Amino acid sequence: MSKRQIKLGAFLSPTGHHAAAWRHPDTNPAGATDFEHFRKLAQLAEAAKFDAIFTADSDGLWRGTGDRTLRAKSGHSAGSSFEPITLYSALSAVTRNIGFVATASTTYNEPWHIARKFASLDLLSGGRAAWNVVTSGNANAAYNFGLGGHPEHADRYRRAEEFVEVVKGLWDSWEDDAHVYDKASGIYTDPDKLHELNHVGEYFNVKGPLSVPRSPQGHPVIVQAGASEPGRELAAKTAEAIFAAWQTLEDAQAFYRDVKNRAANKYGRNPDHIKILPGVYPVIGRTEQEALDKKEQLRQLIDPEIGLSLLASLGGSDALRDYDLDGPVPQDLPETNNNKSRQRLLLDLAAREQLTIRQLYEWVAGARGHRVIHGTPDSIADQLEEWFVSEAADGFNLLAPTYPGGLVDFIDLVVPILRHRGLFRTEYEAATLRGNLGLAIPENRHTAARHARRSA
Repeated sequence: MSKRQIKLGAFLSPTGHHAAAWRHPDTNPAGATDFEHFRKLAQLAEAAKFDAIFTADSDGLWRGTGDRTLRAKSGHSAGSSFEPITLYSALSAVTRNIGFVATASTTYNEPWHIARKFASLDLLSGGRAAWNVVTSGNANAAYNFGLGGHPEHADRYRRAEEFVEVVKGLWDSWEDDAHVYDKASGIYTDPDKLHELNHVGEYFNVKGPLSVPRSPQGHPVIVQAGASEPGRELAAKTAEAIFAAWQTLEDAQAFYRDVKNRAANKYGRNPDHIKILPGVYPVIGRTEQEALDKKEQLRQLIDPEIGLSLLASLGGSDALRDYDLDGPVPQDLPETNNNKSRQRLLLDLAAREQLTIRQLYEWVAGARGHRVIHGTPDSIADQLEEWFVSEAADGFNLLAPTYPGGLVDFIDLVVPILRHRGLFRTEYEAATLRGNLGLAIPENRHTAARHARRSA
C-alpha cells in the first residue's frame, strides 16, 4: 500500500490572497483580467506537481456599503475578474496535468447550465475539472437575477442538495461506451445507452439528456466548502473534496471525523474518497524575522474602510462601523443570512484571542478566516505535517499572500522539504484530477443498473 501523501491546491486570487496585495510593489494590480498572469501561475503550480488550482467566484460584487470612496479604494477584493470556467478552458490548452476547481452557485444558476459547462470543461481538459458547489453567501447577487432579496440559508441548502442530484444525473446521460462511431453500419451512438433524466422535484423539473458525454474521469470532481450543519450534511452526501477553514487542530480534527463518519455511516460512502483540504495562508521567510517583516509590510497597506467591509462580507456586520476600532469585537451581532459558519468562526476567534475590531480585520485581510501560519520553511512544513498526520487534513488549499511571490516562496522553499520527508509527490500519478487525488471513477448509474440486472 502506498504511503499517504499531502494533496495541494493553489487558491489563485488575482494579486494575492491579502486584501492589500494589489498595492504590494511586486504584484501586478491588473492581474485579475490578465490571462498571461494566470497562465504563469498555473504553469508554476503544475511544474511543482500541485493537484489543482482554484478560483473563487461570486454572482455579485462583495460590498459592505455603497459608499463611493470605498468603491474607489476596494481594489480586487470587490473588483473585476474572469468567469472561472472560461478562464480554465483557456488554461487547459497550456497545461497537461493540473486540475481546475471552478466555483459556481446553485442559488443563481440552473442545473442544465452547470452540468453542460463543467462537462465541457472536463472533456476539453482531458478529465481535470472540478465543481466547487456554493450556495452564494453574497446577498448582492440576488439583485442581478431579478430577485428582491437573498433566499434564506436553509432554503439555499435544500435547493443545493437537489441541484447536485440533478447535475449528477445529467452527467450520467451517456454511458461510457454509448458512442459507437461505426462507419460501416452507419451507427453513431447506441440508443440504449443514452438516457433521459426525467427529474421532478421540489425545485427542478429537468428532462434531459445532457448534450455532452462523460470524460476520462467519469464526471467532474465535486468540491464543497460549507461548515454549517446544512453544509456538513451536503458535503457528507455529495462532496469528494472539501475546502475548510479552521484555526485549531482540535476543531479541524473534529470536522474531519464528523464529515467522514457521516459519509460512511449515513450515506455508505468510502471516507477515503473525500479529501479534506483546509485553507492555509503561509507567510514564509528564510528567518522568523523575515516572515514577520512580510506580514507587517502587508498590514500597513490595509485601508480601515476595506478592513471593515471585509468583516461585513465574511459574515460580520456593517454595524461594526459604529464601534471603536480599537475596542473589543461585540459578540451579540445579529446572525447573518450569508455565511453563518464564517461569522461564528470570526466571533469565536475574536473572543479567544481577545482581538479588537482593528486586529480582527487585519487578520481577516490576509486569511479571510483561514489559518495563518508564518515562519521559516522548516517551521511551515512542520505545521502542515502536524495537521496531516493528526488526521485534521488530507492536504491543503494554499492561499499565498501575494502572487507570484508567495507561491514561488512556497514552491522553492517548502515543497522540497515536504518531498524530503516523503509527504508530497515528485511526479503526477495520473492524467486526471481524480487519479491524482486518489478518487474512484464513478460508475455510470445506468451501466451499474444493467450489471446488477445481469447478475441478479
